[in-house]
Amino acid sequence: MSIPYSRTIFAGIPWYSFLIVLGVVCAVFLAEREEKRLGLPKDTTLDLALVVVPCGIVGARLYYVLMSWESFAHNPISVLYIWQGGIAIYGAVIGGALGALVYAGRKKLNFLTLADMIVPGLLLAQAIGRWGNYFNMEAYGPVIENPLFRFFPLGVQILTGGNWEWHMATFFYESIWNLCGFFALWGMRKRQRQEGNLFCWYMLIYGSGRFVIEQLRQDSLYIGSLRASQYLSLILCAVSAFVLLYRACRTDRPDVFRRAFPVCLAVSGAAIVRWFFVGRLAPYLALVALVLCLTLWVFFDVEKQRGAYFAVLPMLFLPDVLCLVAAAALAPGEPMIHLLHTLVCSITLPALVAWLIRAVHGARTTTKEEDEPCLSEK
Repeated sequence: MSIPYSRTIFAGIPWYSFLIVLGVVCAVFLAEREEKRLGLPKDTTLDLALVVVPCGIVGARLYYVLMSWESFAHNPISVLYIWQGGIAIYGAVIGGALGALVYAGRKKLNFLTLADMIVPGLLLAQAIGRWGNYFNMEAYGPVIENPLFRFFPLGVQILTGGNWEWHMATFFYESIWNLCGFFALWGMRKRQRQEGNLFCWYMLIYGSGRFVIEQLRQDSLYIGSLRASQYLSLILCAVSAFVLLYRACRTDRPDVFRRAFPVCLAVSGAAIVRWFFVGRLAPYLALVALVLCLTLWVFFDVEKQRGAYFAVLPMLFLPDVLCLVAAAALAPGEPMIHLLHTLVCSITLPALVAWLIRAVHGARTTTKEEDEPCLSEK
């Protein structure tokens, strides 16, 4: 299993193409279910798919070509040879989003509603499509030095210099992350109060996982010395966290907004910065202390919420501290400990944003109840 038996499924059809088509079919099926729930016109999903899928394919190819132009400069016509491989999922998302934006304008529909309808199925399609990298023997990570971790699906064997070497199966890591993200989006979709919230959660969940996984890949696309997809993920995480927290803090009470929003931004920003402190105990502990102090300050006067929420907040950072202690005391320099720590940072980032949103809603509810006179006072 660590080596795929063939790149084709039958009759010369590549596994990669088959899995992409399967992912698209699943995404369309789920979007059709959401179409009815969101009250969109009949056949919106099918009409939208005829626009989004081609735009996504073009966008995926253009993104890859622009990021690796040196491979095509000597023969520009090879840009059209898409069957030879060379597409990027972020390009597909950007191209598809532009197509959906044009479609929404033509049909006078809300683009954010269309995006919310699409993203759960999109993340499932990404989880399925990543297995195409397995059959193509691509999108793998660094060599696995420790024999204990040389097993499928944690690793795959890649032919290098005439020898088979075990490499991290980053395609599998991302597939599992996307699958878990799909279940999260599907579970929360009915609880979102504003259009576009689910789209923001998609960017936050996918971006936080891709940031970590991308730094392991051996075939990343670069802008100068920076991994393009990794830092695009960072931007998506920052933007989506900003929008979600702004919407949660926005209220008819300006004093609540002024108090909560800046600190929520600082806390989420500190959580993002954690990625750059992985493996360094002292600055990391200082960052955790800052996050705790800021959060205590903003919600300190909310008595009814304080006990319940403050019991949860340290738990979001406790796994990080344990990973750092393990790295320092038990396995200094062990790559898998480093990977585990970065993974914990990625998992707790969406959890922390969700916690902040819930705490803000709790603070607003408590403040409103305190402002309303009881029956005996009326």
